[in-house]
Amino acid sequence: MTENAWNYRPSFNYAVGADLTGYKVEAVDGSIGKVDKHSEEVDDAYLVVDTGMWIFGKEVLLPANTISRIDEEEKSIRLDLSKEQIENAPEFHREKDLDEVAYRDQVASYYEHTGGTGPL
Repeated sequence: MTENAWNYRPSFNYAVGADLTGYKVEAVDGSIGKVDKHSEEVDDAYLVVDTGMWIFGKEVLLPANTISRIDEEEKSIRLDLSKEQIENAPEFHREKDLDEVAYRDQVASYYEHTGGTGPL
């Protein structure tokens, strides 16, 4: 169900109100960038990650359920995704896609079908 993608997993305690901006983001096979923006709203939680030079300075939208761990001491976020899965995700354009329901459904469906979202 794509609505599950937009919620943090209950298996770890996300501290509501924590500012994740600037946290390093790690795929299973290496760093992908840093958090540029995040939302913690129920049924609308996500990360916008600036990939820097990894995929030519693009941003990616990651549903909150793709996060496997948040380490506040290290200021890092771990994902259950490979770099390839992230790179092959539907292309993100902040100006038009952040609030577009059809795009968000497409992203959630992509990550669910690639095994990138855990159970709620």
